[in-house]
Amino acid sequence: MNVLTSIAVLGFLIFFHEMGHFLAAIFQGIYVDGFSIGFGPSIIKKKINAITYSFRAFPLGGFVSFPDEDQNGIKANDPNLLKNRPLFQRIIVISAGVFANLLLAYIILIVNINTVGIQYDPDPGILVLAIQSDKAASKAGLEPGDQILKIKDNTLGIGDEAVNLLVKEIQQSSEKSINIEIMRNNELKEINITPQNIDGKGTIGAQLQPNIRQETYKPKNSLELFKFVNKEFSSLLIKTIDGYKGLLTNFSSTAQQLSGPVKIVEIGAQLSEQGGTGIFLFAALISINLAVLNSLPLPLLDGGQLVFTIIEGLRGRPIPEKIQIAITQSSFLLLVGLSLVLIIRDTSQLLIIQKLLNQ
Repeated sequence: MNVLTSIAVLGFLIFFHEMGHFLAAIFQGIYVDGFSIGFGPSIIKKKINAITYSFRAFPLGGFVSFPDEDQNGIKANDPNLLKNRPLFQRIIVISAGVFANLLLAYIILIVNINTVGIQYDPDPGILVLAIQSDKAASKAGLEPGDQILKIKDNTLGIGDEAVNLLVKEIQQSSEKSINIEIMRNNELKEINITPQNIDGKGTIGAQLQPNIRQETYKPKNSLELFKFVNKEFSSLLIKTIDGYKGLLTNFSSTAQQLSGPVKIVEIGAQLSEQGGTGIFLFAALISINLAVLNSLPLPLLDGGQLVFTIIEGLRGRPIPEKIQIAITQSSFLLLVGLSLVLIIRDTSQLLIIQKLLNQ
């Protein structure tokens, strides 16, 4: 059930992103001829008012399609074709998916606080949120839900400072055994863990966060509500942007942290076990990630289309169609190849697959 919940959340976030593009075009009177969730052959397809709605075989994304002048007898100079609209209106359509995901994340955080409440300041220590199979943390016996209290006999503090301290110690202890003290089911345990060396830095393959208390309280008024929402939203957005910056500027050492759809679903399933808060935070975080990812200036992504449009505005004419097609096709092959690699890697690391392989 947790996996299905995670898949449903991911699908809804993609749907909401594409709905942003769709509504931005419809409200401006721009012709739209297709709304699809996923890629590949259509599983479900229905045409309503000249717009074909479809759900496709590989729900790893989606798209909104716009007609050309050679379709449905539309004239080349028809002002309602997307390409004939002013630059600003086209930018609105292209950017609408990103803003839709940011808006959705903000709304999710509001709903989370109104229904679940605001969490108290973290307790001392660090909470292990998720574990990657066949990594140092898993081999040492660390489990999701464990609370790390000490490392090398040094008591960890609270909040992000404690997480940063632990990460620093792990990175500096590549291939060296370190002793940590954890709390599991109200019992203290000691574990020796040896961080794996990746590009000269130690890593254990665990997702960590401040040790947040389960108790919550409701905001006293709207001012406190939006103050907390703004803080949480800004924190998630900044951390997401910093993550992509690290990936782009130091790819070799951060590539192992890349997650495909299988790993995202697995993490979502683990978070959903925490109940409402876990599901809400997973949805908000992935929605922000979709927004930031689609903002990157890469073909096939909204950021790439925005670059094409801005260049067209500066040149006074579109980039030659052959060049656009060549760039888009090569990027598509690269994206599909990366997705397949991540899917195969993440699937092979699932616990159930590991058990089958070791039989």
